[in-house]
Amino acid sequence: MDAQVNNALSKALLVVNCLILAIGNCGGPIIMRLYFVKGGKRIWLSSWLQTVGFPIIAIPLLISYFHRRKTEGPNTKLVLMKYPLFIAAAAIGLLTGIDDYLYAYGMARLPVSTSAIIIASQLAFTAVFAFLLVKQKFTAYSVNAVVLLTVGAGVLAMHASSDRPKGESTKMYVLGFLMTVAAAVLYGFMLPVVELMYLKAKQAITYTLVLEIQLVMCLFATVFCTVGMVANKDFQAMAREARAYALGEAEYYLVVTWSAIIWQFFFLGAIGVIFCASSLLSAILIAVLLPVTEVIAVIVFQEKFQAEKGVALFLSLWGFVSYFYGEIKNKKSKEEIEGQKNDSQSTEMTPIQ
Repeated sequence: MDAQVNNALSKALLVVNCLILAIGNCGGPIIMRLYFVKGGKRIWLSSWLQTVGFPIIAIPLLISYFHRRKTEGPNTKLVLMKYPLFIAAAAIGLLTGIDDYLYAYGMARLPVSTSAIIIASQLAFTAVFAFLLVKQKFTAYSVNAVVLLTVGAGVLAMHASSDRPKGESTKMYVLGFLMTVAAAVLYGFMLPVVELMYLKAKQAITYTLVLEIQLVMCLFATVFCTVGMVANKDFQAMAREARAYALGEAEYYLVVTWSAIIWQFFFLGAIGVIFCASSLLSAILIAVLLPVTEVIAVIVFQEKFQAEKGVALFLSLWGFVSYFYGEIKNKKSKEEIEGQKNDSQSTEMTPIQ
């Protein structure tokens, strides 16, 4: 009975993290692009906003602490994380800061619909790094998905200039495209590294500990981006930028605030899915939400949806279907093999009359 309850709670936690990831993955790019489209120009500020909302995580951590204190008594530890895990989380946090800048730079130059398809290619990079770092097993279906996603990004690359926003030079557009690809590669590396950190940690990984890891990662990413903001004098420029913002000064600060909040949903959901399942599933969900982000971007920003985007989107969806079909088929095969083993063991244990 306890095993069934634990299994149900694990599935529920996975579903919750998938929903959190969906909100952040679809809302984050839209609100970031809204900042740039309506007059925002500060890339370091946009990078900083992706992780500066980390103090929000302190709320569930405090709730968890007081809950544990009721059962464990006054000697309950406020912080569960040990020093080696702290160092690993801090290092990944610095990589997150770099990735934030690469992504923000690309988002400043590219339409959301284009950058979303490019970011979807991170599934291919996650698959490769997951194989190298955590020994992720592949099937013909998962390999097919990786190839299709890579080809989809390639189709966009060959026709990149046709999607250039008005007033954007070809040089800056191409640089934004390359920066976005670099962001996809780096984040594709980071997801398996987080999973590897969980596997190598010399302490039990609980969801409370996952929250602590997220807080440390975002803290160090924010520190990294804060240094960039100070060097670029972004803090001083915010007041001027707010006054000139197309939607209004109050709306500027509203966009900035909600950007910080929504991006926390993305990061928390991503590492939560890794905790509940795997880094590959986290990357797949990020990629699966691509069509939703595409549709929202086309509606909100009236972005063009040329033929090459349609081809890239079709290849991406084909890749997703291929992967999930393979996973379902693989799961059924495992269940059949397990059932056959149980049947044979039962036959062997049956006494001869």
